[in-house]
Amino acid sequence: MQDFYTALWDAYKTYGRRDLPWRILPANPYHILVSEVMLQQTQVPRVIPKYNEFLMKFPSLEALAAAPLADVLKAWNGLGYNRRAKYLWEAAKASDGQLGTTHELLLGLPGVGPNTAGAILAYAYNQPAIFIETNVRTVYLHWFFKDQTDVPDSAIRALVERTVDQQNPREFYWALMDWGTELKRQKSNNHQSKHYSKQSKFKGSRRQIRGQVLKQLAAGQQPVSDDPRLPAVLEDLAKEGLIRLTKQGWTL
Repeated sequence: MQDFYTALWDAYKTYGRRDLPWRILPANPYHILVSEVMLQQTQVPRVIPKYNEFLMKFPSLEALAAAPLADVLKAWNGLGYNRRAKYLWEAAKASDGQLGTTHELLLGLPGVGPNTAGAILAYAYNQPAIFIETNVRTVYLHWFFKDQTDVPDSAIRALVERTVDQQNPREFYWALMDWGTELKRQKSNNHQSKHYSKQSKFKGSRRQIRGQVLKQLAAGQQPVSDDPRLPAVLEDLAKEGLIRLTKQGWTL
């Protein structure tokens, strides 16, 4: 276990990303929430400019809650998985201007699952919460399960509970995230995980059509596509509350 700590902090000295905007201290819980939701399914280089732009437009929970959903979707445009923007907006409305400081309270917010709640507790409040995301998983698979396959998250979680730094969990998780990013760059991955599944291709997918529709509407255009799946996509987006049909046509 001591070798693990030594390797972790050595990796952090070498690969630590101390310039990430959501790591600025003192931590702002709202900023952490925005970054965590944006970082789901999206890589850091794409998130940074959108994160900064988003906070310029919606500098607080109150500002986000007061904004029309259409404005939030326009600000989100380009990040993909647009339901995240709606969940974030709904979470701001449900928060009454202040995020909870317990796992239970955070789980009560729309779109906030156990891992996002744990990350907020660790990064915003420096609490030794336990959570597993892809970079954390990568580190533990690399160090503790090198020759194993089909490793369940329950086994990784038990190790995170044993190893989490009780005094400074925030920086402990920063170190895990940065080491995991470097391991992935070196082609280490999560194939050993029991929960691994390869992300489907974006090109030609329904996700691509959804993104095109929202991009067109954000630009004030009506959705146009030769893909026969367009009507079904429009119907799905309407059911999810991301778009609506008016007398003038579709709109965010």
